[in-house]
Amino acid sequence: MPDMSSFDRRAFMARAAAVAGGAALIGAADLTRSRPVRAASAPHVYTRAEWGARPPTATAEIIAAPDHLVVHHMAFPNSTDYSLSHAFQLSRDCQDLHMDTNGWSDTGQQLTISRGGYVMEGRNRSLEAIGKGANVMGAQTANNNGHTLGIENEGTYTSVLPPTALWNALVKTLAWLCDDYGLDPHASIVGHRDYVSTQCPGDALYAKLPQLRNDVATALGSSLTAERATPYVRTDLPGPGRSGDHGPAVGAHEHP
Repeated sequence: MPDMSSFDRRAFMARAAAVAGGAALIGAADLTRSRPVRAASAPHVYTRAEWGARPPTATAEIIAAPDHLVVHHMAFPNSTDYSLSHAFQLSRDCQDLHMDTNGWSDTGQQLTISRGGYVMEGRNRSLEAIGKGANVMGAQTANNNGHTLGIENEGTYTSVLPPTALWNALVKTLAWLCDDYGLDPHASIVGHRDYVSTQCPGDALYAKLPQLRNDVATALGSSLTAERATPYVRTDLPGPGRSGDHGPAVGAHEHP
C-alpha cells in the first residue's frame, strides 16, 4: 500500500486553514501564503479578464478546499486550431453556453484547458480561491460540487486521446493542484463518470486516468507506488445529447 502519511498531514492542514480562514476568504487572493517548498510549479493560468469573460449574474461562493479533482471532456469538436486566440474564444463560447443555454450564473467549471495546452480560469473567483487554498462552488459534477474542483478539457475523447499539448498541461495543472491542496493524485483524480451516469471524460481518456495519475505523481516527485492500469471495459454510458453537454453537472439542491 502507498504511504499516504505526508498527504494526509498536508490535507488536514489545508482543511483546517480553510475552516479557520472563514470570513477572511473574502478579498484578494493571497498567493504568497505560507507553504512548504513547492513540489510542482503552477502552470500559467489565463485570467477571466484576459480571455474576455462576461460579468457573472452572481458572485461565486468560496468554499473549503476540494478533496477530489474531476477530469472532464467538453464534448466540443476536436479543433485543430491550437492558438491562444482560439483558446480564449473557447472560454467565451463555454461561458455563453452555460449562461445562455443552461441558465447558470457563470461558467460551471473552475479551470479550462484548450487542445493547444492553454489553461484558463473558469468560474469567477476560482484563482482567488485556489490562491487561498480554497475552492469555489461550481456547476460541473451533479450533487458533488461542494467538494470537487472541475477541469474541462477541450474536445471529445470517446475514441481518440487528447493532443500532447493538452495532456502535458493537464498533468502540470493537476500536479499544481495536488501540491497546493495536499492531495494524493492516486486517490483524488477522478473522472466525471465516477460520480454520475455519463460518458465524460470519454472512454479513451477515462482509460488513461491510471497513467494520468502516475504522470502527476511523477511530476510531484512522489514515492507513492505507481498505479497499475487494469484491463479496460467499455461502459457504453450515455454520450452528449448536444455539443457541450457532457452529463449531469448540477444536482436538485445545487444552485448553478
